[in-house]
Amino acid sequence: MMHGYLAFDAEGNQLAPFRTWRSTNAARAAEKLSSLFGIHIPARWAVSQLYQSGMDGEEHLHHLAFQTTLAGYIHWLLTGRKVLGIDDASGMFPIHPETKTYDARCAAIFEEKTGLDVTMLFPQIMVAGEDAGELTGEGARLLDPAGALQPGIPFCPPEGDAGTGMVATNAVRPGTGNVSVGTSVFAMVVLERPVEKTNPHIDFVSTPSGDDVAMVHCNNGCGELDKWVALFGGDYDALLKEAMAEGEPDCGGVRATNWIAAEPLAGVDAPNPYLAHTPDAHLTRANIIRAQLQAVFATLAKGMEILKAQGVRMARFTGHGGLFKTPGVAQQVLAEALQTPVSCPTEAGEGGAWGIALLAAYRDHVRTCGGNSLADFLERIHKS
Repeated sequence: MMHGYLAFDAEGNQLAPFRTWRSTNAARAAEKLSSLFGIHIPARWAVSQLYQSGMDGEEHLHHLAFQTTLAGYIHWLLTGRKVLGIDDASGMFPIHPETKTYDARCAAIFEEKTGLDVTMLFPQIMVAGEDAGELTGEGARLLDPAGALQPGIPFCPPEGDAGTGMVATNAVRPGTGNVSVGTSVFAMVVLERPVEKTNPHIDFVSTPSGDDVAMVHCNNGCGELDKWVALFGGDYDALLKEAMAEGEPDCGGVRATNWIAAEPLAGVDAPNPYLAHTPDAHLTRANIIRAQLQAVFATLAKGMEILKAQGVRMARFTGHGGLFKTPGVAQQVLAEALQTPVSCPTEAGEGGAWGIALLAAYRDHVRTCGGNSLADFLERIHKS
């Protein structure tokens, strides 16, 4: 899970409930920080949550010593290292593309306004291929209290599902892009040239190697679709195939949204899922599921239009996530929504676990072979 807010005191005690990327309570802080920094800062980023905590006078800030994401927290438990991969870190605070560290200008502004030094509070940033520690005895016991698992296993830098999705789809080279679908849905475009970073609907993060990425993020993915699949018997594969074989391109007059949580990109401040149809609609199961499939990608398509207006155009996207396990269904609906070809590798449904496994393999590759970039390494892996 990318991003999020986990706060700890000097003794490692958690100070506040975990806030996920879906939290929208920090909208005022995000707006203020965007103005202060001169770049867009999303409400779900850790720095927005931190600033909002100060605006709300939260008591836990008096004891704050360390803040991280879920990936960084698990890594800390297992290795004792307070580090984070650069993509996940870029969802905490702006990253300078050349130094590959927290942006010094923004950090200075933040410290002047709050008295907090993010370079001391946030994890150390690491890039793909670096050695991020090894499993400690304490970490081994946490995973396996029986004691069969031994310490010493090497770790790569931890990343959330945005970075692992880019790796799993071989979309880390400038000019490539992927779409990840799960609880949320988002598109990642590795930029070939700088673009304006003030648009409130486009996030700017990094590849696991530190290249600039434009991200169109939607809070809602497959959650509403899951409910309709369960209502109709729970067989995802059969229902998706039926939707494409028997559902009509216009869904027979059926329309739907998937907003089971607030959706900032669509201007929706509170959950608002609905299913509607025209009086003469063909209200079939296939059309309902097809409408729900279209809803998964509708808000994303709006965000991509905004990105296209900045001159960023993609020749092809790669799909990633369990929804793509049924061949040709979500792939076709996404291609129609974005008006861009979409490819899906055979391992597209394996999720972030496959991506982090490749990052771990790349860490070993750098140790034994050196030299090759992550993009070149992945090119060889995906062709084999």
